[in-house]
Amino acid sequence: MSWDGLKVLVTGGASFIGSHLVERLVERGATVRVVDDLSSGKLAYIQPLIDSRAIEFVHGTLLEQSIARAAVKDVHTVFHLAADHGGRGYVDLHQVACGTNLALDGLVFWEAERAGVERIVFASSGCIYPVDIQSDVNESIYLSENMAGPPYNADRMYGWAKLMAELQLRELARERGLKTASCRYFTVYGERGKEDHAIIAMIARAFIRQDPFEIWGDGTQIRNWTYVGDIVEGTIATAEHISDGSAINLGTTERTSVRQAAELAIAFARDRFGNYDPELRFLPDMPTGPLNRVADNSLAEDLLGWRPKVMLVAGITKTAEWYFDTHKDSEVAATLTESLTER
Repeated sequence: MSWDGLKVLVTGGASFIGSHLVERLVERGATVRVVDDLSSGKLAYIQPLIDSRAIEFVHGTLLEQSIARAAVKDVHTVFHLAADHGGRGYVDLHQVACGTNLALDGLVFWEAERAGVERIVFASSGCIYPVDIQSDVNESIYLSENMAGPPYNADRMYGWAKLMAELQLRELARERGLKTASCRYFTVYGERGKEDHAIIAMIARAFIRQDPFEIWGDGTQIRNWTYVGDIVEGTIATAEHISDGSAINLGTTERTSVRQAAELAIAFARDRFGNYDPELRFLPDMPTGPLNRVADNSLAEDLLGWRPKVMLVAGITKTAEWYFDTHKDSEVAATLTESLTER
């Protein structure tokens, strides 16, 4: 599939993941329109592309029908990343806000079909998987696509909204012939990430040399953090290979505890600053989410030829280098508590 000259819409294209996707699509020759309300994204991430007229930028919310209708006009492919979302603290504490994704997704899909868009690729989440099968940290479970349900038991309102969007896209493909696909992202991190997500939060704590170093939960929770560059490549590959409404996991199979990830961030700070060996303070009453969430990515490898290239040690190093070089410790210290749970 050639992207050269193809008209593409990226919703949420000024966001952490979205801005990386926009850059990659421009590199491949696509003609890109970005719509973003800048509630969590930053215009600075895509400003050079706007200034060079490499992309078209529309500032507005896709919850407004007029914005959604204009956004999809004359577009071939929609990458739908816009959402009210955040890290674990946000999705646990802001259920109503996350529920607005039900309306946003439905409106984008409706207007896209109405406008004759050929393809929709949706940014879904590992949060769609049943929480009851992710409760034992000692079990070596890998979530494969067929484990989503039924029966369904998604993770909080955010997970349910993502699941409903997936099911809608699957039916749009089956009933209407629209080419659709869903990418289930697993705990994405990397440059431009925000402190409301775990890896950036850990890097931020290490950056300000927090002592005691706070860890939500007891530190045994298992995740598979996935580097943003790999996520973007998988998202584009999904657009190129999947059209029947199927959902596909994009995540590593590395099983890493929260404590292990925190220790990697601390080690980076120690190498940078010297003499940093903080006490670890575990906070079991803070939001933790499912205790054992790791992807099976074999379907992505089979169908897309995709596998993650950046493993966690290298990825945290790259991300921490960016964070340490672009932030001021006094500003991070002043805002960190709020940043952990807000967009």
